[in-house]
Parts: sequence; structure tokens; C-alpha cells
Amino acid sequence: MMECKKIISFALAAFLVFGLMGLAVASDFPTKPIKVYVGFSPGGGTDIVARTVASVVPEFLGQSMVIINKTGAAGTVAAREVSQAKPDGYTLLVAGGSETVSVGHYRELPYHPINAFAPIIRISRDRMILNFNANAPWKTLKEFIEDAKKNAGKYKYASSGHGGIYHSAMLAFCDRAGIKMKHVPYKGGAPGMAALMGGHVDIAIASPSEARALAEGGKIRSVTLTSLERCPLTPDVPTLKELGYDVYLENQKGFVAPAGTPKERIIFLHDAFKKAYDHPAFVKLCDRLKIEMGYLGPEDFTKSLQSMYDQIGSIIKKQ
Repeated sequence: MMECKKIISFALAAFLVFGLMGLAVASDFPTKPIKVYVGFSPGGGTDIVARTVASVVPEFLGQSMVIINKTGAAGTVAAREVSQAKPDGYTLLVAGGSETVSVGHYRELPYHPINAFAPIIRISRDRMILNFNANAPWKTLKEFIEDAKKNAGKYKYASSGHGGIYHSAMLAFCDRAGIKMKHVPYKGGAPGMAALMGGHVDIAIASPSEARALAEGGKIRSVTLTSLERCPLTPDVPTLKELGYDVYLENQKGFVAPAGTPKERIIFLHDAFKKAYDHPAFVKLCDRLKIEMGYLGPEDFTKSLQSMYDQIGSIIKKQ
């Protein structure tokens, strides 16, 4: 009986000690600014999301966010840096696009695109839209697909780079539609749209924000989206799902930490980011900058990344 009491007393003491240590870890974090790596140039969509959050979140985080642009290889240079960082919550990555769900299917990476990271929160969703030149002979996507089936390999499409999520989205479209096209990669969405308007390619895929002004100006025709539902920026443009083609890919933007980051820190970061996300100042900024908000928590963000990673993988295996 005495021995049993000693064991219980020891267990209670251990619980109190480690429980208090856990509280200390949570309350002592963060004690310094948090570095956030962005794999693309200043002023781009990923960078804008990071800086918009950084302008609001210090109030809830208790520290500032330092944005570090480390460009190259479709965001994988920055992703590698974060994957190899100490998993303490002080080094994060803006992820959810090419560097996590796409590039790893085309070439070997020094990190696992999904397993190397611990998702914290998804902030936004940047949809992808397929566009024709305004003078294209096809009035609908159906007309184009019928023509492309009769002329395999004749037509060309532009994307923002080989192996990126826009490239993968076009491969998914071609696979589901049963057509073959030539890929012409460009260094970004804007050059691809310029090539479309110049008649150098027949289709260009871009974000709705890149396409909307050109479509409204009559220079291009936006014909379909790769999302599950229509985009508020282009409400008249149907989705591939609506048209009968099973494609769902979006260029997500959210924050991830290195795998192994303590769960309590992931929760703390999520809660701080979510408070910033819900703040009227952030909502107003997103509206002004045309950022489509799209919150997901850690678990759902993880599932979404895995789903898109798997979908692209199944398409690439067929190539």
C-alpha cells in the first residue's frame, strides 16, 4: 500500500512539473520576431499575402513578422530553407502552391513537399482561370476541345513555369478533356498573358486578378476555372466541374512551420493569425488588394494540401 502511494505521489509530481513546463513553453513564446520566408519576388501574390498579414498580426502575436524573400525554382529555395530550420515556431513559410503540391512531382527535392511541414493556417485562395485570345475562333471551351481532339498537339498553352501549379492545372485539364497540347513556359503570369494577346499561344492560364482587367478590356476571353465554384471576381465564368471535367486545383496561400514544431506553438500561431484574419483592418486590406480570403485551420489545410498533391501526382504518372 505504501509503495502504491509513493508511485501515485511520484506520478502527480511529474504531471505537475511537466504540465507547468508545458505552460511555460506556451507563455514564453514568442520572445523575438518571427521570420517568414516567401519564395517569390516582392510585390507578387505570395508576397502581398505575407505582408498584408504582417501588417495586422503583431497585435495578436506579441512580436513582429520579418518577411524574407528568397526566390528561385518556383518557391522551392525558400521551402528548403524552412524545411531545414529549427522547428521552434520562429521560422515559417508562406506555402500552399507550387513548392508544396506541384514541383516535387517533376523533380527530386531536398525536402518532402508535404511531410516536411506543419500547416498552421490557410489565409487565401488564388484561383486559376483559362483564357483565349479575344480573336480566337472558339466561342466556348467545348468548341476548343472538339477542335483540339481533331488536331492533337497543334495548339499551345502558356503557364508561369515548368513544374509549377499552373502547369499542373493545364495538364489536369488536358487529361480530363482527352486532348494533347504543347506547353510554353514563361517567367510569370504576365508574360504568358502577353504571349496570348500576341497570338504566340492559344490558351494562357493565370489568376483571375491577372486576367480580369484584360477580359474587361476585350483583349482576352476567360472561359473556365479550376475551382469547385465560381470566383466572385469573374461570376460569369463557369468551372471545369460545371462543364463536366473533374479538376479541382487552387493556388492556396497560408503559413506552415517545419515538421516537428511543438503542437502548442502551432496552436498559438494559428490563434494569433486567425485573430488577425478576422480583424476588420485585414478584411478591408484584402478587399482593396483583391485577395480572396479562404480560411482553413491546421487539419483542413493539411488535408487540402495532400488532396491537391495527390491529384497532381496521379496526372503526372500518366504523362
